Amino acid sequence: MPHPFRFGVTAANARSHTDWTTQARKIEDLGYSTLLIPDRMSASLFSPFIALAVAAEATKTLRIGSYVFCNDYRHPVVLSREAASLDLLSDGRFELGLGAGVSGQEFQQMGIPFASAGTRVERLEESIQLIKQLFKEETVNFSGKHYVVNGLKGQIPPVQKPHLPILIAGAGERMLKLAAREANIIAIGSKVGRGGVDPSDPPLEQKLAWIKEAAGERFSTLELGQSIYTIEISDSKTAPTSTMNWGFAKKQVLSTEQAVEQLLESRDRYGFSYLQIYEGQIENFAPVVARLTGK
Repeated sequence: MPHPFRFGVTAANARSHTDWTTQARKIEDLGYSTLLIPDRMSASLFSPFIALAVAAEATKTLRIGSYVFCNDYRHPVVLSREAASLDLLSDGRFELGLGAGVSGQEFQQMGIPFASAGTRVERLEESIQLIKQLFKEETVNFSGKHYVVNGLKGQIPPVQKPHLPILIAGAGERMLKLAAREANIIAIGSKVGRGGVDPSDPPLEQKLAWIKEAAGERFSTLELGQSIYTIEISDSKTAPTSTMNWGFAKKQVLSTEQAVEQLLESRDRYGFSYLQIYEGQIENFAPVVARLTGK
């Protein structure tokens, strides 16, 4: 049985508090499920926790999420406290998105060593295990290769049980298998280089095979997500606008009917039900959201 469709909006900035809260309310009013913020160190992008807290306060049902936090930028004890606090103060509307980090340039700019992909995935796996303990246990002891915690108490219990939803984004075998074992939501991406999608990026069928293999019986419970930043709806009265540069993305111009048909086919074939657009598509994509949300 496929998961019902829901749609998230990736946004990163606004000119003022009023503009940000107005945008959050518009996203909610148009039927989108989630407002998502990336965790990048560009000076023009909001700090995710602060901006998401403001958006949650301005809305009633809109879910909020990170898309995604770079694990190496924060210690998991600090991250779990911030996440649990936001989940509590948003009345259980926060989704914790995590990744291993992709920008060596950002690490270099901040003076943080950019470890090998294998080491970063190892750290992320330990971090997730520790965060889950921190969400569920009153006293936490943890001894791993990368993190050690001794007798830590006083953590804030999140509202959502047994823990708030965890989204893991990735494109490679190790990341996708980790996501299959530990996540509730998997955002399947592509391996991208300076010139666009890397020719060595495995086909989607291979990525799904890795997930199914690692997930086992829990595969049917997983929600699969995908970014669809390239789709423009041709019969919409509002043309998409963007403050983000998607670089390699090749635009698709589709009617509402064509987009609905394509997304239904993609869910039937691959299982994608949680779809992310960027903030410039909010109004342009609204007819598709109205047709598919919850179905």
